[in-house]
Amino acid sequence: MTDELWIEETLAKLTLEEKVSLLSGANFWETVAIERLGVPAVKVSDGPNGARGGVTENGPTAAVFPSGIALGASWNPELLKEVGKALAEEARTKDSNVLLAPTVNMHRGPLNGRNFECYSEDPHLTTEMALAYIGGLQSQGIGATIKHFIGNESEYERMTMSSDIDIRTLREIYLPPFEAAVKAGIWALMCSYNRLNGTFTSEHKWLLHDLLKVEYGFDGLVMSDWTAVKSVAESMNAGLDLEMPGPALYRGKKLLEAIDRGEIDLDMVTDGARRVLRLVDRSGVRRVARVKEERSVDLPAHRALIRRAVAEGSVLLKNNGVLPLDGKKPLKLAVIGPNAAAARIMGGGSARVNAHYRVSPLQGLLARDNVEVLYEEGCTNHLLLPVVTSPMTTHFYNNEDFSGPAVFTRQYPGSDAKWFGSHEPGVNLDVFTARSSFEVTPERSGRYELGLANAGLARLYVDDVLTIDGWDGWAPTGATYYHFGGDERQVEIELEEGRTYHFHVDYRSTTGVMDGIQAFRVGLSLPPGEAGLRRAKRVAASADVAIVFVGRTPEWDSEGRDLPGIDLPRAQDELIARVAAANPQCIVVLQTGGPVAMPWKDDVAAILQSWYPGQELGHGVADVLFGDAEPGGRLPQTFPAVLSANPTVGNYPGENGHVAYREGVFIGYRHYDRSGGEGVLYPFGFGLSYTTFELGEPKASSTTIRPGDRFTVTTPVRNAGKRAGKAVVQVYVSPPPGHDRPLKELRGFSALTLSAGEAAEADVTLGMRSLAYFDAGRNAWRAPAGDYTILIGTSSVDLPHSIPVTLESDWEEVCAVAAP
Repeated sequence: MTDELWIEETLAKLTLEEKVSLLSGANFWETVAIERLGVPAVKVSDGPNGARGGVTENGPTAAVFPSGIALGASWNPELLKEVGKALAEEARTKDSNVLLAPTVNMHRGPLNGRNFECYSEDPHLTTEMALAYIGGLQSQGIGATIKHFIGNESEYERMTMSSDIDIRTLREIYLPPFEAAVKAGIWALMCSYNRLNGTFTSEHKWLLHDLLKVEYGFDGLVMSDWTAVKSVAESMNAGLDLEMPGPALYRGKKLLEAIDRGEIDLDMVTDGARRVLRLVDRSGVRRVARVKEERSVDLPAHRALIRRAVAEGSVLLKNNGVLPLDGKKPLKLAVIGPNAAAARIMGGGSARVNAHYRVSPLQGLLARDNVEVLYEEGCTNHLLLPVVTSPMTTHFYNNEDFSGPAVFTRQYPGSDAKWFGSHEPGVNLDVFTARSSFEVTPERSGRYELGLANAGLARLYVDDVLTIDGWDGWAPTGATYYHFGGDERQVEIELEEGRTYHFHVDYRSTTGVMDGIQAFRVGLSLPPGEAGLRRAKRVAASADVAIVFVGRTPEWDSEGRDLPGIDLPRAQDELIARVAAANPQCIVVLQTGGPVAMPWKDDVAAILQSWYPGQELGHGVADVLFGDAEPGGRLPQTFPAVLSANPTVGNYPGENGHVAYREGVFIGYRHYDRSGGEGVLYPFGFGLSYTTFELGEPKASSTTIRPGDRFTVTTPVRNAGKRAGKAVVQVYVSPPPGHDRPLKELRGFSALTLSAGEAAEADVTLGMRSLAYFDAGRNAWRAPAGDYTILIGTSSVDLPHSIPVTLESDWEEVCAVAAP
């Protein structure tokens, strides 16, 4: 219960200077405390799939949960509620009161580098998943921060790009998760970096004040994405409450000076301070003092939940009977591919977490009984060369020439280091140098690829010989480190098996940590080449079953960059083709943050999409492959056969600072329906089971609907197979003709887990919004009178049952705020 009396009494005691101080962060992760009035600081933390805490890289370890798209693929709100509750426990181990999650931007197209962090291409599915996550998190006293508000459906030039979206498309597709979260009582909201129709979202008064706070009635806190604020008066007067990170760049002294000049609406200052105090009150830090310590707590219950969630979100796309594998008899498995021995447990960017542990698919399969495993990498799939996993020791100097004694020394687990919101004791992160060293003892002789990527100046030496110069002529091209880094510079180098080589990197900062990322990484790889493909084929031919683990990596699926296409990187398609030719019992396990093309689809026995499912990846996927768990996922995004079939082609990624959402409301399956199903590889909502389900004849509680009514669709479901499984009953609404509406839209779903022979009923309740579209001319949600069809089935193209319903007369809900 919010203590509004304390909030108002405290607000009345604040000086103007104290009010202003509350409107920007104290540091990278905390709000400002007002000690004289007993106002403590609130600490926030990334992110959606784990509570990282205040150290962006290599801090205290934390549990890594499945990424957003993997959770969305579960179609199971109850699972997300459990995940939210567990993340609340995780947040407390990092002394955090608010998580910067969930991410509810839409899968507008398949190339957004951050799709892995978002739930779906459909606003209803996204909304239901988000509400469950938020409900679980906030029920435990940890705040949620829904993001990014709004139009951040791509990473290309995201700091300046204008997402040009018409009001109908905003209302129907992109705003619903935010509207629902606000009305469910979310504590905080984060604006995006980009512009909306020409105006930065951080200073968009219609968006932040008129729509969000007036029409939706949002009483929580509006914070900026980190460094997203671009102005003083404009952002303050628009309703941007909190500038992050701190110390202030556009608030503080600049805001006080703008107040003196009469440029600021003082009511907005007071309201912003009130909302910060409300977050302080809701977070409970007044009543229970923060521990001011970050801890690593590896809970068995969280391990079990994550392992179960791996299976819940894994989507079985094809199965000719090879799955599940029989674990009761001896089995020789060929385990092949670049994602077999590497544990690709999460995407890249601010969602990254320093995992307690990582279980690779290879490790998960080696842990099985009665299994002989033969492993070959086959080919690589990296974007940046893989970092060296040898320990790296770094000495820091508070000068530009490495002179004098080191002020701090730190050891990193591998050959990369990043300083972004980090605190290195005694180090001046505005101006410093760092000398790092590690050793490499190759297991094979050969011609290796060696790479250096850096944000700041860096030189790489091998045995004291300058090998890559990332210092002279270096420039931040935007290719790495969220646009602050340069291109990865690569050379080839001969290394001998068994010989130890000494590597060291000299690094100098070029910008303060608040102004950008300072970082470097050294990558090293021995390319498998044609020999690797041949070895993989031989291993496949000698096994009973060949499992190929392919996909992308956190460098491909990452904040800060978009994808170049939907083809699997490097030689992975060729690898699958050769393995399938050598062994007809070929299973492909995909790990990507979205769709990929599958030229080998007809040649393999089974395909399992497992996304980035968290630290229990290997165990969870093995559970599915051997039938210990059901592949419970259904696609939350349409998989196109080719990129050109997607509606954003021609409207993406933008030019001259603008990206036009010309496809309007016709994204995802809405577009493919309109095009007659052309270009679909796998449809929205699709996923196979290890059992079979029978859907009985559905019934509606009423087939004649009056304006304002709600009605329930009930569908009998029976597990007709011989083992337990999960059915996802999907309910779509097809409108009367006219108004250029999609042929149908998802309006409800129900996930049921049934034992063999068990029957149950799936209930989905629909209201007026389920029948409505947004009429921009009338600034209203409208459901015209007429005949609607309720479609029931198991995917957007498998809808065998229908119920006609009639809306007796027009229904309309006028919005309080008109389009700008």
